[in-house]
Amino acid sequence: MAAISAKDVMKLREQTGAGMMDCKNALTEADGDFERAADILRERGIAKAAKRAGKIAAEGVVYALVEGNSGVLLEVNCESDFVAKGEKFLEIANTVAKQILAHKPATVEALLATDMGGKTVESYVQEQTGVIGEKVSVRRFTVYETNGFLETYIHMGGTMGVMLDFDCPANDVTKELAHNLALHTAFTKPAYLTKEEVSAETLEKEKAIMMQEVLNEGKPAAIAEKIVLGKINKYYEENCLMEQKFVKDDKVTVKQLIAQAAKENGAPITLKQYVFYVMGEGLEKKNEDLSEEVAKQVEAMKK
Repeated sequence: MAAISAKDVMKLREQTGAGMMDCKNALTEADGDFERAADILRERGIAKAAKRAGKIAAEGVVYALVEGNSGVLLEVNCESDFVAKGEKFLEIANTVAKQILAHKPATVEALLATDMGGKTVESYVQEQTGVIGEKVSVRRFTVYETNGFLETYIHMGGTMGVMLDFDCPANDVTKELAHNLALHTAFTKPAYLTKEEVSAETLEKEKAIMMQEVLNEGKPAAIAEKIVLGKINKYYEENCLMEQKFVKDDKVTVKQLIAQAAKENGAPITLKQYVFYVMGEGLEKKNEDLSEEVAKQVEAMKK
């Protein structure tokens, strides 16, 4: 077998744009034959994936998977809404979600390095980029392991997802409550579970803004303080899940709704934690008109 040097690996990397380890493995398999190694990378979709590495992957899906007492909420991105809605892309999301639940990695980087039986998740994602013809990227995920049960809700085919962790047994009463609160969370998108989670720093900043706002309206300082107190309560109501008015009945808060369900249940019900993702939130969207896109494709065909 031919010896594979770092220079050889770098040469293949420059030729194909693939990762160093992928290039080394391809050269080893091809016994040092550069053309065969490049073909191997193309066959596996890795070279094609590398060419798309600079593309903007701002579409995709939020995906949820629960197995036993573990669950994951995951965002996987691609380049177009058309691909995001395809069954193949959902298969990719499901495969990655299963890998997360099997290994419980702490970060996306750790996930990409996990083994899938002879290849890493990173290699798998690169292969799938070659298969679907668009850049695929795993953006973020959250894993919960529960002592009770998990409730998930995916909105409109993956544009948003919610996962709630209830520290109590699942039954008709608690499952109905969980479903309602998952829908509520998707609608209101709270920043905190309870008002106790709001940091003193955040609270002081909000108070200062509110105070200046009231003073600018010409209110005396003594009255302004009382008005700000009311505004803080409104801030809690808008941003803290337990303080929010339930979307289906604004006469009760979420905290009161849980208390009512617990009374009907005959046992305590605790919402321990929650997470929600809005697909593509904060990502730059690709914006090209049709003529520009066609011109780029024609130009690419000439090369």
